[in-house]
Amino acid sequence: MTQQPTGGPSDGESSEALDRKNGQITRSLILRSALEIIDRDGVDALSMRRLSDAVNRDTTVLYRHLPNKAAVLDGVAEIVLSQLAVDTADRDWSGQLRAVAHRFRALALDHPKVVPLLVTRPLATPLGQRPPGTLRPLENILALLTSNGFASKDALRVYRVLFAYLHGHILTELQEVIERPEETDHVLQLGLHRLPITEFPHIRSVAPALATYDGAAELDRGLDLLLTGLTATLTYADGTSCTTTAALHDRSCESPELLRPR
Repeated sequence: MTQQPTGGPSDGESSEALDRKNGQITRSLILRSALEIIDRDGVDALSMRRLSDAVNRDTTVLYRHLPNKAAVLDGVAEIVLSQLAVDTADRDWSGQLRAVAHRFRALALDHPKVVPLLVTRPLATPLGQRPPGTLRPLENILALLTSNGFASKDALRVYRVLFAYLHGHILTELQEVIERPEETDHVLQLGLHRLPITEFPHIRSVAPALATYDGAAELDRGLDLLLTGLTATLTYADGTSCTTTAALHDRSCESPELLRPR
């Protein structure tokens, strides 16, 4: 049972709410305020001046907790990514990766205007200088896979491939915009009637599929391909591979029993 710290928040009141009530400025409060601004108005709307107004303090106070705007952006990404739970003890590693993928999608849909930070901030900050919370998913997925028998380098490859796919998927899902939801004609719904049919016949022909995009289902279809491919090609810490094990048992790598490293 987790014991609540003395003097901490009670009755569901967050530490940020208490900080606001007590007039205390903390790094956490500043970052939560920045997240609120971005959630509402987007990354471009965030400035240190606007953030100082949000916490009702001079900008010099902000700089005592965060050295610059880049640190604020990194911190906002950390707040969101720190919510990405990974069960490192799960013996069904592929099932856990699938669950992580759906949790990431849920976080992205909860904070769609933060997605650019989740995708681009790693390009702006060296690995060792990133906030610890942004590295936690990497650490936990490496722990999950190595505890299930994967070699460390292959565990890292799985992480890279998985998150490359997740970033691409969520960007694709968020750009699916319906122009006229009241329309029953999918071509009109998507505004595809503006495209010349002689130049874009194939795009217009898949209008029903584009207009009825199911993000969760599409995520799973991609994960099916991704996890099956990874299972078939990667080696485990003991030097075996799914292909070798499957051949010995005259079975497919898609067999659930063969999805777990020996």
